[in-house]
Amino acid sequence: MIREELEAMLHDIESDRVERTRAAKDEDKIGQAICAFANDLPGHRKPGYLFIGANDDGTPSNVAVDDRLLQTLAAFRSDGNIQPLPVMTVQKWALAGGDMAVVEVLPSDLPPVRYRGRIWIRVGPRKAIASEQDERVLAERRTTLARTWDARPCREASLPDLSLDLFTLGYRQYAVARDVIEEKHRTAEQQLAALRFFDPRAGCPTNAGVLLFAKDPLYFLPGAYVQYVRYDGTSQAADVLKERRVSGDLLSVMRGLDELAAEVEGARPIALDQGGDRTVYDYPRRALHELLMNAVIHRNYDGSTTQVMVNHFADRIEILSPGGLYPDLTPEQFPHGTAYRNPIVAEAAKVLGFVNRFGRGIAIAQAQLAANDSPPAVFEPAHNRFLAVVQRRP
Repeated sequence: MIREELEAMLHDIESDRVERTRAAKDEDKIGQAICAFANDLPGHRKPGYLFIGANDDGTPSNVAVDDRLLQTLAAFRSDGNIQPLPVMTVQKWALAGGDMAVVEVLPSDLPPVRYRGRIWIRVGPRKAIASEQDERVLAERRTTLARTWDARPCREASLPDLSLDLFTLGYRQYAVARDVIEEKHRTAEQQLAALRFFDPRAGCPTNAGVLLFAKDPLYFLPGAYVQYVRYDGTSQAADVLKERRVSGDLLSVMRGLDELAAEVEGARPIALDQGGDRTVYDYPRRALHELLMNAVIHRNYDGSTTQVMVNHFADRIEILSPGGLYPDLTPEQFPHGTAYRNPIVAEAAKVLGFVNRFGRGIAIAQAQLAANDSPPAVFEPAHNRFLAVVQRRP
């Protein structure tokens, strides 16, 4: 926006696209505002603006707008408390005679959006928790907005194809605030739809719902598994020592991959020059965890019958997943940029505790390798596949 437009928005005290706060001390107030703007219940399809350092009448509150404040505000996008990830920018502006931090939030293509398990919306110039009717409006709107594979309906599936126990006992309790869960009158379809796992217009689960909760995900998604092969040598021409298929619902797959990472880490002591010893690893477990999670979260499921391959050679592990970089992310931006082919799947991994923060997986893996004195991982993205290579520590 240009300055004149921001000035006008700042002083429009009746607008439902504007919120002002004197300082950034109230984290919940900021998170709720971002969530409400992302939900865009009025259907403006225009950004909402949060002015930090502004009094209720739009005059400056003289807050210090420094790099630390801007970084704190930008962290709301990736800390995982707002699900799915909001599209937002943070900038410093001189407005109304003082400095302000301005957070611009775009309407989400995947409503309803939650902050700490609750759906916040704008009702005129104030925030409120969404009613059941509001939730239904947002869930139905998503059908016309969703662009990603995981948000689209899986028309071959129906509600009986899902294991509702997986949802109610293994997922919902982590994703939704307790008081919302205790409202007993919501149907299974409504609960699933509010978390983007059921398409109310199509009357069937979404692809994400099938991937996470289907009794037999491979019936609908034949390539949705991981194949592990260990070779007795440095190429696929060597004898096979071990094979394993990791399959099932996504939670079972991620648990199985964590078990695999623990199995192949190869802890061993090495002597130190100053005496004593130190434990090192062939492959640090946390580094493998991050790379394996990336492989199942960011792979291309759309029409692909190819599985994720984990080839374990004598000197390295290669993780090969279908699909290159998501089109929103260029090779020049990788690995520092962030784009999600499957944002609902990424959200589920965060809710279930397999991802701590968004956009940090590769950085964490490289840091873990460096701490182990291992060579850095090498990445080879192509148009239809993504290869990650981790060398065994000598």
